[in-house]
Amino acid sequence: MKKIAILMIHALIGWGLCGAIIAVGRRLTTMENTLIIHAVGAPLIFVLLSLVYFKFFHFTSPLATALLFIAVVVFMDVFLVGLFLEKSFAMFASFLGTWLPFLLIFLATYFTGRIVKANPSS
Repeated sequence: MKKIAILMIHALIGWGLCGAIIAVGRRLTTMENTLIIHAVGAPLIFVLLSLVYFKFFHFTSPLATALLFIAVVVFMDVFLVGLFLEKSFAMFASFLGTWLPFLLIFLATYFTGRIVKANPSS
């Protein structure tokens, strides 16, 4: 149970930081600029979280971790953001705003895990 909690905490921190990018960006710039910043920031956030996870915990493989992280992000976007906050699934029509960040989060987590696993002393 502790291992699952550690994985979930990492995923939720990443999701929350991505949400913060969107929330702050909406207030400071255009939505298009916000989505571009989010598409760049989301994988960077998950690289850092993955580095921490794989260096100190590494309970799961890079693939399993990437799948779990993206599952948490998608779940939170669908059920908390889409259903509760926005009361709309319009965000899922945006490749730049949703699908590209999902893909990049998955890839960032997976490849960070692979790199850390290949270089455990780094």
